[in-house]
Amino acid sequence: MLDKNKTEKNGLSIIIVGCGKVGATLVQQLSMEGHDITVIDKNPERVQNITNLYDVMGLVGNGASFSTQLEAGISKADLIIAVTGSDELNLLCCTLAKQVGDNCAAIARVRTPDYSEEVNYLREKLGLAMIINPELEAAREAARILYLPTALEVNSFAHGQAELVKFKIPEGNKIDGITIANLGQNITNDILICAVERNNEVYIPTGDFKLSAGDVISFVAQRYYARKFLTTIGLATKRVKDTLIVGGSKAAYYLAKELINVGIDVKIIEQDKKRCETLSVLLPKAIIINGDGTNPDILKEEGIATAESFIALTGIDEENILLTLHVRQVSKAKVITKINRIGFKEVINRLDLGSLVYPKYITSEAIIAYVRAKKNSMGSNIETLYHMFDQRVEAIEFIVEESSKITEVPLRELKLKKNVLISFINRNGKIIIPTGNDCILIGDTVMIVTKHFGFNDIKEIAE
Repeated sequence: MLDKNKTEKNGLSIIIVGCGKVGATLVQQLSMEGHDITVIDKNPERVQNITNLYDVMGLVGNGASFSTQLEAGISKADLIIAVTGSDELNLLCCTLAKQVGDNCAAIARVRTPDYSEEVNYLREKLGLAMIINPELEAAREAARILYLPTALEVNSFAHGQAELVKFKIPEGNKIDGITIANLGQNITNDILICAVERNNEVYIPTGDFKLSAGDVISFVAQRYYARKFLTTIGLATKRVKDTLIVGGSKAAYYLAKELINVGIDVKIIEQDKKRCETLSVLLPKAIIINGDGTNPDILKEEGIATAESFIALTGIDEENILLTLHVRQVSKAKVITKINRIGFKEVINRLDLGSLVYPKYITSEAIIAYVRAKKNSMGSNIETLYHMFDQRVEAIEFIVEESSKITEVPLRELKLKKNVLISFINRNGKIIIPTGNDCILIGDTVMIVTKHFGFNDIKEIAE
């Protein structure tokens, strides 16, 4: 039996199968956005915990069972999201839902490399809206950072044409003490600073905002101009030549494969001998070390002092954090830390951990972008969604599909809501850093950065 009374909501009817970390993250964010959610899990305690915390319905059972899906309301559901720990179960849940549900879309989490290489085939043949792989996406995010090691984060928009880059302003840097307007006039107008974090406060800056050493800023630009800007202000932009990875996980495999393909030397330290043997076959160009990567002596022996980058990819957050803190003391390597838990972000952010990668957030953001696009499929769809600065700011890329109050109007004449910034316009593959004279046209994709949450349509940015 469902253990909560159904409440009337204006959102989509969504079934989430699997109440682990990703499932819980999705419930938290989607319930805040007003969707009618039912969760399914075999573990009664997990279901109880979720339903105690959020206004959702819970069902204990097998999400791949026909009767369980019927009881959960699959016949009228808009979307089913399968994020259990089993790829096969997730695919089976979605396949069944497509047969039973009436126009029910389906999203599956799939992590196994064998399936990931067939993702397009599986999605097409099974009729799925999306197949997402958290470890693969985390590896891609880590790789983008290693290609631009000055950055704390690098996120891709406009199908890779534009990048959102986050970095910390060093003491004595040439942009320390200048305003946003002066930066555009005297250094470059090919980038746009979207958000600034200072003393734990986040600002969507205007032209008179003065930058300061210690500020963490996010700016958007075409890839070439992002690197040109960082070079201009005296920061390194060359990608790393080598990396040392501790942990032979799926994420380590995906990351190593990507880095080797672009000529970066990879060394992986893994404690499990069988996994080392598997990785040696899968990654013949990588150096695989069978040993305890959390042992400082082994790290020293394997060259941590001279390594250009270091990534902690064990399955235990505490180990990853301690490893990173140790490496920052003994090496100048660029460090990246993978964090699975999401409940201690405030504590983690006080530590000097370099770049952080959260696979759970990467997964949930891709799914939430799809949900918002599905909820509002009329005037504009969401292409990409990214949360910045500990979920306090959203960067959203919209596809503009019809005429509205925000199209064909010079931006200086638009009355935008407070804390909303139009960051770029992508017109036929050309990235435009907008001025007041530019207009949004039908067919453009537009990225906005905002402290508001839950925008489904680009028309919502205007008052």
